Amino acid sequence: MVHRSGKAPSLRVVTSEQPAPSDSVGLDKSDKAQNRDRSIRLGSIQGVPVLLSGSWFIVATLITVTFAPVVQDRVPGIGSWAYAVALIFALLLYVSVFIHELSHTLVARSFGMPVLGIRLNIFGGLSEIAETPATAWREFAISVAGPAVSLVLGVAGLGLERTFAPTGIVGVLLLQVTVANLFVGFFNLLPGLPLDGGHVIRAVLWGITGNEHRSTIVACWAGRVVSIIIIALPFGLAGLSGNNPSIITVVWCALIAGFVWTGSSATLVQERLTATIPTLSVAEFVRTFVSVQADTPLAVAMNQVFVANARSIVTTDSAGEVVGIVNEQAVAAVPIDRRPWVHVASVARRVDDQSVIAYELVGEAMLTDLRAKAKQDLLVRDSTGQLVGVLVVADVESRMETARKGRKARH
Repeated sequence: MVHRSGKAPSLRVVTSEQPAPSDSVGLDKSDKAQNRDRSIRLGSIQGVPVLLSGSWFIVATLITVTFAPVVQDRVPGIGSWAYAVALIFALLLYVSVFIHELSHTLVARSFGMPVLGIRLNIFGGLSEIAETPATAWREFAISVAGPAVSLVLGVAGLGLERTFAPTGIVGVLLLQVTVANLFVGFFNLLPGLPLDGGHVIRAVLWGITGNEHRSTIVACWAGRVVSIIIIALPFGLAGLSGNNPSIITVVWCALIAGFVWTGSSATLVQERLTATIPTLSVAEFVRTFVSVQADTPLAVAMNQVFVANARSIVTTDSAGEVVGIVNEQAVAAVPIDRRPWVHVASVARRVDDQSVIAYELVGEAMLTDLRAKAKQDLLVRDSTGQLVGVLVVADVESRMETARKGRKARH
C-alpha cells in the first residue's frame, strides 16, 4: 500500500512541547523520524530504510496460533512442530508483503521521487513516499506495481504448488503463501483509498478529468464504501449459508474495515486542507483595532472597542508606539466589576520586531510565518509599514477546523 507522507499540509499552529497531529502544521518537524526510530530497522535498499513495527509481533503471534491447527490437520503426525511451520508461514507472508512494498518503492524511485521508508506493521506494510506524483500516469504506475507483483507471485505459486505433495510441509506452506499473495493482490486492488486500488481509481479519474483534487475526493468516498462492505461481508456470507459468522472473521473484518475507513477519512481531511491553503491570506483574518495607552482602564478600552465596532485592542506607550496586543482570554478572565480598576497593560502581551506579519502574505507563505511565530497574535503591517490590524491565531485555527470538517467558511 502506498502512503503519501508529504501529502498532509501543516495547518494548526502548535507549540514545540505538544506533538503536532497529522493534519496540522506543527513546529516540531521530527515526529515522523521519531516514529521511525521506535521501529526496528532491518536494513535498507537503495538508501531506503526497511522498518519493522512492534505491532508486527502481535500479528505474527496471531498468525502462528491460528495457522498451526491447519498445519496439524494437513500434515499427519507433525504435532507441536506445527507452530514452527506456522511461524515460518508468518515470516514468508511478510516477505511477500515486503516485495509488494518494494515494487512501489522502486517505481517511485525510478520517477525520482523520495521514499522515506518501507514499514511492515500489523496491517501488512506501506511505502512512505514523500510526495504526490506529478502526473496521473506516475500515480497509476506506482499504485498498480504492488498488486501486480503480488498477483504474479500468486500465479507462480499455483504452478509450483502442484509439484509438491499436498500433505507435506513445503506443499502446505507454498499453498498458503500462494493464497495469501493472491488475496493481497486482489484486496489491494479494491477501488478505494487508502488501498492501492483507490490510488488507481484516483489516477484514472485524474487522467480523464484533469482534476486531481476532485478525483481524490471520489476515491476517498469509495474507500468509505469499501470499508462498509468489508464490515458487512461476514454477516452477509453467514446469512447466505445459514450459519453464524465466525468471531475471528468478524474481528479481522472489523479491524480491516476500520483501517480502510480511517485511512480514507484522513486523506479526505488532508485533501480539504490542501485545497484550502492557496485560498488563505492574511487579509482574510485582519481584525480592526483601537489603540489605547497602556495605563488605560480596561473598562474604558472595552467601551472604545464597542463604539468603534473594533475587534481587538493594541496598547501604546507615551510616545504612541505600539507595545502590546490585548489578549481576549485574559480580558474574559477579568470580572466586569473589576475592569475599571485594571490597566489594559496587565492583559496585554508585549510585542517586538518578531510580532509582525505582512499584510500581503498568502497561502503556505502565511502558514510558514505563523509557524515561525507560534501561538502569538500578531500585528499586521502593509508594505509601507503602516499598522492595518491584528491577526489572531485562533481565527486561523478556526478556519482550518472548518475546512477539516468540510464546512463552508462564513465571513
